Amino acid sequence: MNHKLSAVMSDNSGRFDGEHRAMKRLTFVTISMAILALAACNKNNPDAVQNAELNQPNADQLNELANQAAMDAANAQAAANNAQEAANALNAAAENTVNPREADEQNVSGM
Repeated sequence: MNHKLSAVMSDNSGRFDGEHRAMKRLTFVTISMAILALAACNKNNPDAVQNAELNQPNADQLNELANQAAMDAANAQAAANNAQEAANALNAAAENTVNPREADEQNVSGM
């Protein structure tokens, strides 16, 4: 059968048979190199582990820091509550005053 190529058909005659195989090899080599590079990063370095342990605070220091933070938070909450109570007291005092316009209106209506 003799097929003629048209504008919508691609010509695969220039394609090498080994092109797919070369891409597979390239992918395999790339992934292999990445795996070897990650394997070279040894995570069982005793020096790094010891340095990290030395830089950590002990349990008593952590407990003291936690207690101090809790006390600071409680003091801040108490200060906020006191400020809110003072604001409420000012608002209540302002609401109990007589509006001068209302007093004038009552005097006028009584005439």
